[in-house]
Amino acid sequence: MLNTLKLAGIPNINTKKLFHDKFFKMTKQQDLYKINEMLESLGIGNTNDGATTGTVWHETKGEPIHSYSPADGRLIASVNQATWDDYEMVMTKATEAFKTWRMVPAPKRGEIVRQIGNRLREFKEPLGSLVSYEMGKVYQEGLGEVQEMIDIADFAVGLSRQLYGSTMHSERERHRMYDQYHPLGVVGVISAFNFPVAVWAWNAMLAMVCGDVVVWKPSSKVMLSALAVHKVIEKVLLDNDVPEGVLNLVAGSSKYIGDDFLADKRIPLVSVTGSTRVGRHVSKIVGERLGRSILELGGNNAIIVSQYGNLNMALRASLFGAVATSGQRCTSTRRLLIHDCIFDKFRDKLIVAYKQLKIGHPLEQDTVVGPLVDKDAVKAFLNAQEHITKEGGKIVYGGQVLSGEGYESGCYVVPCIAEVENHYQIVQEETFAPILYLIKYKSMDDAIELHNAVPQGLSSAIFSRNILETERFLSHEGSDCGIANVNIATNGAEIGGAFGGEKDTGGGRESGSDAWKAYMRRQTNTINFSTELPLAQGIKFDAFDD
Repeated sequence: MLNTLKLAGIPNINTKKLFHDKFFKMTKQQDLYKINEMLESLGIGNTNDGATTGTVWHETKGEPIHSYSPADGRLIASVNQATWDDYEMVMTKATEAFKTWRMVPAPKRGEIVRQIGNRLREFKEPLGSLVSYEMGKVYQEGLGEVQEMIDIADFAVGLSRQLYGSTMHSERERHRMYDQYHPLGVVGVISAFNFPVAVWAWNAMLAMVCGDVVVWKPSSKVMLSALAVHKVIEKVLLDNDVPEGVLNLVAGSSKYIGDDFLADKRIPLVSVTGSTRVGRHVSKIVGERLGRSILELGGNNAIIVSQYGNLNMALRASLFGAVATSGQRCTSTRRLLIHDCIFDKFRDKLIVAYKQLKIGHPLEQDTVVGPLVDKDAVKAFLNAQEHITKEGGKIVYGGQVLSGEGYESGCYVVPCIAEVENHYQIVQEETFAPILYLIKYKSMDDAIELHNAVPQGLSSAIFSRNILETERFLSHEGSDCGIANVNIATNGAEIGGAFGGEKDTGGGRESGSDAWKAYMRRQTNTINFSTELPLAQGIKFDAFDD
């Protein structure tokens, strides 16, 4: 801990007392947001262990990670990281628990998930507040993220009675064929900072009803939110005598739990949310052992704003798409493709709207833009603007880093609008920050070509009331993304549909529709209820006489 405090700029004098005071001496502003009360209700203490097997917390002794809020720069709490030894202990419990859990009837597994959803309802406000305070997304988005967890739990409950297989007609007389789905085993979940809890739920709730067990490795930037989730749902697991090892957490950085986690053959499926660079690395390691992976990677999402669209709706969608979560969603709107006959008008309206954005503390009710997650994100924000101007683009609004009272953390920025061309290298990349690129197009042919001319393929949208345009956008020659919307923003997807994208976005699918199939292994069964043994394709094989 001492070395970490030195790095934080704290003098080497009475550091133990100073650390204690720094945690417990809340300012009047923090008292206003009831931070201590929120942490206490979630079971988060000054220092926390980083490993649980669902019903039992285990003492961890790895180097502590101190979580500071991007909202005010203050220390929230610390986590003693889980080490590789802790991971091995968790995996032993998980593999043993799978043998029992897979044989629990799926509807009964669904009943546990139903209770988890209800438990999350009870703690929606404090958990949403912690997500907001630790990550930086505004209060309403923090609540919305917990609601996503509740929604996917509800979805999974219904799914627990609908894990359907198909029946096929056999070419052989008195034969029946069908396929069925069996649990895979241990599902590894690696989540990103921007959705500290929801993405885990997308995976864990489905995995549970499918009969799998889960080992969760959360982002090092938001470990407290992950711990809080497990502390909240622990009561449900205990009340229902769920085997130790069904839902597990290992809160440790790559220093302790890194590539070996990905290479572990005991984990048949790894679900990873992160950048395309991270996805390539994961895919290589998991693929080498012929494991499965669900990759939810970068997005470079665009909205086509047609001259036939409702411009007020397009304006509101563009605003929400670009600045929600301070541009730190994989589905954030990065590019606006605007018909040239309305380009100037729409740009000017957008600038007026941006000037009205309330930037501030994420727990303030009227704040719509909170801080970026940390100062590294701020550097990326500024670096992208340098590349924009170097390549010939023009910043038409925003781009500044805010300072002064209320912005002491150094993580607050003014969302940026830039006029660019689609081929710029910086436009081809995903900058995880609130930068919106404005690009002109002349025809729908032009718009679709520009839209698809990026490496990523996650989410997309068009605003138009012309059915010829909207239907083409959804056709085989239209959007090449995994998500394509009409008169809706690129972000804010519902859990009922499968979530994921194509190309450099990784091809994975989570959440709704039939995404559950990724968490199970398919088996084809053929039953012969005759006294003969005919072979398929009419093959004759008479090796001996009876």
